[in-house]
Amino acid sequence: MKKIYYNGNFITLENNNIEALLIEDGIIKKVGNKEEILHLKDKETKLINLEGNTMMPSFIDAHSHFSGVANGLLKVNLEDCRNFKDIQNKLKEYKSSHKIADNVWILADGYDHNNLSEKKHPNKEIIDSVLPNNPVVLQHKSGHMGVFNSNGLKFFNITEHTASPGGGMIEKLDGKLTGYMEENSFLNYLKQVPMPDMEDLLNAYEKAQDLYLSYGITTIQDGMAYPSMIPIYQNLVNSKKLKLDLVSYIEPKNREILFDTFSNSIRKYHNNFKLGGYKIFLDGSPQGRTAWMRTPYIDDSNYFGYNTMNNKDVEEAVKIAKDTNMQLLAHCNGDRAAEQYINSIKNFENNIAEIRPVMIHAQLVGIDQLPELKKYHIILSFFIAHVFYWGDIHVNNFGYERASKISPARSALGQDILFTFHQDSPVINPNMFETIWCAVTRKTKSGITLGEDEKISVLDAIKAVTINSAYQYFEENTKGSIKEGKLANLIIVDKNPLEVNSDEIKNIKVLETLKEGKTLYRLN
Repeated sequence: MKKIYYNGNFITLENNNIEALLIEDGIIKKVGNKEEILHLKDKETKLINLEGNTMMPSFIDAHSHFSGVANGLLKVNLEDCRNFKDIQNKLKEYKSSHKIADNVWILADGYDHNNLSEKKHPNKEIIDSVLPNNPVVLQHKSGHMGVFNSNGLKFFNITEHTASPGGGMIEKLDGKLTGYMEENSFLNYLKQVPMPDMEDLLNAYEKAQDLYLSYGITTIQDGMAYPSMIPIYQNLVNSKKLKLDLVSYIEPKNREILFDTFSNSIRKYHNNFKLGGYKIFLDGSPQGRTAWMRTPYIDDSNYFGYNTMNNKDVEEAVKIAKDTNMQLLAHCNGDRAAEQYINSIKNFENNIAEIRPVMIHAQLVGIDQLPELKKYHIILSFFIAHVFYWGDIHVNNFGYERASKISPARSALGQDILFTFHQDSPVINPNMFETIWCAVTRKTKSGITLGEDEKISVLDAIKAVTINSAYQYFEENTKGSIKEGKLANLIIVDKNPLEVNSDEIKNIKVLETLKEGKTLYRLN
């Protein structure tokens, strides 16, 4: 079926003005003035009046954890908790309302110690007092740390004698376990927690796709896929349950089993699933005080955060990516972690641009590091919404001057460095218009402007979540703009983001999301 859209505003990102477009067989067949396009209709063409609304390219998720979003729908949500008592009440109510039997794992996430009145992480006793008969894990909102209760520690045989691995920490006070862990320690155990029932999981994956669609996103990412997730991926792919294009990234050490299992999906889509490359973690979270810095946190002259990988392992990951011609994503929040990634890439600079390496988050990358990032063709993917969600915390941790340079998009733009934006969902919702608003206004929760000189235009912010993100995925020829021959991945929104007051951008509503010409979401 042919579709013609007209009588609205069009943001094409192709430096042209159009009045209408024709979609045929999932492709943008023709763009032009209204009279020209309407002349192409036949008796089966569906005419759609935009009624003054705006059509633009659908959004492309440059980095999130799709499986984390799905699994989060099966966890206790602690985001609204403001103290330990709130956490206890949520846990107790969840077990009761969901009729969870004893000895069954209960997973919770979204707490942020920065927002708790106690200003610290809960411990195992806090959990044990309300759930003494279940293994429980609470995951911090950053995703990089959390707490196991006594039964959770027992499940993994973690004792006072268990050593912390490199790049991680198992907390012990006076020689006793508190249940709190960071980075490699926490993440290694978290991924071994038994998975929920398959039917429940598949329902959650369906709802997660609908969530992304409601924010106008048609290409999504699973920022770290493990072998334990293979059965889920197989079910999604073989049963064609993926409505969106999903790009997954894996640890280099797991490449053989995932490549063998999904040989039809290596660097290309098969039933909407693609293995895009590898992912490594070089440090942690600035709001969690585990980002690896060149200068110390301001309240402790001896604390710089810490690395999660040694130089040799990072260099080996870069080599594997280059040898297998696969993209490499590196999680780097602190400027010391950024330095480690840059130095590792320096050793393989010849033809490194071919794999389009990405620095994920790059919260505290130094302005002085930008020339080398450009030299080695490293794409920056900023978690720009940190300005709003944790900007005030960064001021406390690093001082105003240093914090004002987080996510330095304007500086990167000035040096012609390609960058994208993301939300790292489930850390926050994949709300693209909120992210665009953050990049344009750089306002924190307390209302201060954090980095006036790093504000960018609305148009440049839109490019970061459309055409730039398409480039990051090697898909710039098929996605990211309204152009003849590209996929009809489009959204209709109620206001033109290029024309509204900047403070109104975050309130723009996605009315409809189309993937390859088919409407997959419509606002009720």
